[in-house]
Amino acid sequence: MAQYNSSQQDVSVPEWLRKKVLVLGCGNRLFGDDGFGPTVIEELLRNYELPEDVCALDVGTGVRKILFTVVLSETKPSQIIIVDALDAGRPPGELFELEVDDLPENKVDDFSMHQLPTSNLLKELKRLGAIEVCVLGCQSAFIPEEVSLGFSPAVKASIPAMCALIMNRLKPATPVQA
Repeated sequence: MAQYNSSQQDVSVPEWLRKKVLVLGCGNRLFGDDGFGPTVIEELLRNYELPEDVCALDVGTGVRKILFTVVLSETKPSQIIIVDALDAGRPPGELFELEVDDLPENKVDDFSMHQLPTSNLLKELKRLGAIEVCVLGCQSAFIPEEVSLGFSPAVKASIPAMCALIMNRLKPATPVQA
């Protein structure tokens, strides 16, 4: 009978779950501005050097499965950053941070991260207190009801700024010199 050695890495836990920070890009690239989150992840992976302890995932419309896995797992990241196009009544392309409790419930896509049970999963992670949950949004100009590729100009122009914002959040705090 094989014995478990706690010094061995548990291969049953996905590598992304063993990272300190998860950056999750939510949305559907087939519906205009809704593809903002996945496109930001693509840009981060292509053009930036992420720290070793960070995993950026294009979760598309599958964020529920990822969050459910995190809730149930004994191994958890210390921070989750959600990136998505949202309708928060702001000027198109504006970037902002939302509290989990303030997520808007209106979105065309039935797989929205804002609708139940996904928003409940985010609230549960926040309630557990061990995971910092950050929602970074970009105000969408328009999310069509039918397949429509491409971004509105304002949202497209916001992609590099969101990447820079995320990279800035990932920088370790610099200690103050006495």
